[in-house]
Amino acid sequence: MQQKRNIQIIEWEDLDKRKFYSFGVFMTMSIRATVYPATLIRTRLQVQKGKSLYSGTFDAFFKILRAEGVRGLYRGFMVNTFTLISGQAYITTYELVRKYVSIYSKDNTLKSLVAGGSASLVAQSITVPIDVISQQLMMQGQGEHLTRFKVKPNTGAAKHKVTFGQTRDIIRQIFAADGLCMSESPCCKCLMFFRPGSSHHPKQLSKMAPGDCPHLVLQAMAGPLAAATASTVTNPMDVVRARVQVEGRSSVIKTFKHLIAEEGFWGMTKGLSARIISSTPTAIVMVVGYETLKKLSLRPELVDSRHW
Repeated sequence: MQQKRNIQIIEWEDLDKRKFYSFGVFMTMSIRATVYPATLIRTRLQVQKGKSLYSGTFDAFFKILRAEGVRGLYRGFMVNTFTLISGQAYITTYELVRKYVSIYSKDNTLKSLVAGGSASLVAQSITVPIDVISQQLMMQGQGEHLTRFKVKPNTGAAKHKVTFGQTRDIIRQIFAADGLCMSESPCCKCLMFFRPGSSHHPKQLSKMAPGDCPHLVLQAMAGPLAAATASTVTNPMDVVRARVQVEGRSSVIKTFKHLIAEEGFWGMTKGLSARIISSTPTAIVMVVGYETLKKLSLRPELVDSRHW
């Protein structure tokens, strides 16, 4: 008879917050640096007209590498690192909301859903403006004719200064075009495209797994399955979001209709492979890494009471 799996969930009050935030920033930064090229490729594929520049994910990768070098795959990365703030905001909101909901319900599924949705709203409020700027920088280079904003090329001896100058140029042009009015800014319109943080539950999977199967293995299996499914289902929204943010369109509905008329429903799959390539390994690292992070951040007196 299989021994019932007893998984003790590490809650917010169990953590040493100093360790938690220190390790968390390092982990998040490492993940972002690893998957950023796929994110850039996905954005360029989604915004291009038909196959005017790239025929697919791997074609885009090699063309960018040949024409722009490794730096081309990391355009806008420095600006994108500011989303680390939103990552920490997400984690904090998620854990605090879980703690609050646990007062009224012990159902882990409900706690994760409410906490994930709340954390996503908070995090994306911070992320979207940064995302708009980094996306405009991504489109410079081979894809510069696809963006409404132009910046000075990287020439001369002071390349690092020009890089920061590009960011200033982009920010200035965005404010000149859209201002701070949240009701008109494409930054605000795109908040609706970010789904609440998905939660998967290894406890459900554990019912079908052998009794001696490690908890982290179950999470590593569930994470990428959920990520691939979510990426496929939400990719049409992601394509429209990219068009709205990069092209500065004022209407989500009109953008959708224009895309359908221009490229058909096939256009809604643009960038999907690049999205899966980035989201699937990210899900594994995030799920396993986050749980490991919590384990490493346990208060000393609780270390021996948590077994995986």
